[in-house]
Amino acid sequence: MTLTVREAAWARIAELAGRPGAGAIRALFEADPQRFERFHRQAVGILLDFSKTSVDAAALEGLLGLAQACDVLPRRDAMAAGEEINTTERRAVLHMALRAPRGAGYRARLPSGETEDASASVDETLAAMKRFTRAIHRGEIRGATGETFTDVINIGIGGSDLGPYMIGRALWNARSPMRPLYLANADAHNWEAIRPRLNPHRTLVLIASKTFTTAETMANARIVRGWLEQNLGEVGARRHLVALSTNQEATAAFGVAPERVFGFHDWVGGRFSLWSAIGLSIALSCGWTAFSQLLAGARAMDEHFLTAPPEQNLPLLLALLTVWHVNGLGLRSQAILPYDHRLSRFPAHLQQLEMESLGKSVTLEGHPVGRETGPVIFGEPGTNAQHSFMQLLHQGTTPVPADFVLVANPDHPFAENHRLLLSNGLAQAEALLRGRTPAEVEAEMAKAGTAPEEIARLLPHRLFPGDRPSTTLLLDKLDPHSLGALVALYEHKVFCLGALWDIDAFDQWGVELGKKLATSILPELAPEGTPGNHDPSTGGLIARIRELQAAAEE
Repeated sequence: MTLTVREAAWARIAELAGRPGAGAIRALFEADPQRFERFHRQAVGILLDFSKTSVDAAALEGLLGLAQACDVLPRRDAMAAGEEINTTERRAVLHMALRAPRGAGYRARLPSGETEDASASVDETLAAMKRFTRAIHRGEIRGATGETFTDVINIGIGGSDLGPYMIGRALWNARSPMRPLYLANADAHNWEAIRPRLNPHRTLVLIASKTFTTAETMANARIVRGWLEQNLGEVGARRHLVALSTNQEATAAFGVAPERVFGFHDWVGGRFSLWSAIGLSIALSCGWTAFSQLLAGARAMDEHFLTAPPEQNLPLLLALLTVWHVNGLGLRSQAILPYDHRLSRFPAHLQQLEMESLGKSVTLEGHPVGRETGPVIFGEPGTNAQHSFMQLLHQGTTPVPADFVLVANPDHPFAENHRLLLSNGLAQAEALLRGRTPAEVEAEMAKAGTAPEEIARLLPHRLFPGDRPSTTLLLDKLDPHSLGALVALYEHKVFCLGALWDIDAFDQWGVELGKKLATSILPELAPEGTPGNHDPSTGGLIARIRELQAAAEE
């Protein structure tokens, strides 16, 4: 669509959001008792209820019109066709190819204009991962002392850690074949916390870095390799090393055997890579069947995203709700509240997925965006969050939209606990909607025998404004298939938002400057280091750190 058409569609959203009471939600329910039926959708085992937002029929029509004006669906098709939609890096974006069935025919368009068979490459990698995983589980591949592997530690950071860690934590249970541990932080206290739990004779080490040069990952990899060598010798340690990388020369120099290297391509961004070789820790810890079902669930959501009409398309609707809240109502934060402890790391994964993708301020053409883009994402699992930051959501000065993730059927026998969990999740969403009026507070306190003057004193503090938006995603159960679908849902939401805001959701130039500066500061922190050219604050802090370290050595 032309720029004029797009801006007209954006103007329509501003007009709809500027109506008196546009943020009110309770009144919508009062006017339409069937609101839940009208404003929920279901696909791939996920029910999306957005009736507790202030989107009404007119707003939904305007939002769908915006999606059409911004060519979201044609851009979606261009992504699936392997076109270079990551324009700043001139790369295709084909994480959907990672979970597609054999022979799916995904092709990536190269800068030369030629294409490569992405599906064939994915098939080869998955076959190699499957053989390796099953050989480990059958005891056909053992450690240096002949013992079977019982633990797998994944050393990575960012997308090489957050996604696998989130999935591994969600799916692992006492029946799983191996115990997963994750080492990401360059702070060696992270390693010191993990190390006592590991037996070097039975620990398999995965080093996840596409380039095999990621500073934090390689620093941790050297520490862990040293621990293995101390216990198993240099040759023995090599039998415990696996690399998830494309840099064969660097992996060989580190001591990883060629048959223990699993690669992936530059058309897979880190935060979208858990479906690739980066997910090997998931396959090893949870089993190949679980990993393949995870891929199948994501693929089912891919198919829904690629074929469902806009008004039924869950990822598109989820993205349009964000546009309504961020651009329409000026709500610039988003809470993620999974009411399932297994999803404890889900908010952290979405922080990277959304904020690294959508934290952009220029359009694809390099012009200022002119409107707000990615909101701040934060969250914790329920019911923990209720005793943490939920106070702000209920009575803070600015509403914070919340996504509640509920799972109907648990994977444990404690039915009463699960009912308690679900009742809290449902109650929090209802409380955000309803609030508490002065009349309700007065009646409740009077019934409890509170004196009138005490009621008057406490009344302002016990009011809840209500009309606070939330979205609920309800799953039948949390298994590999449903989890794959849930994660893919949010991946496609990110794509849609990138298209709506006309930004590149698949680059991350913002992280580069800090990396470059860290490289220059690192030698300055050594005892013999020479101070560099920094701002006075950074220079002063470097000097003070060196003084404190020198004093500690005396």
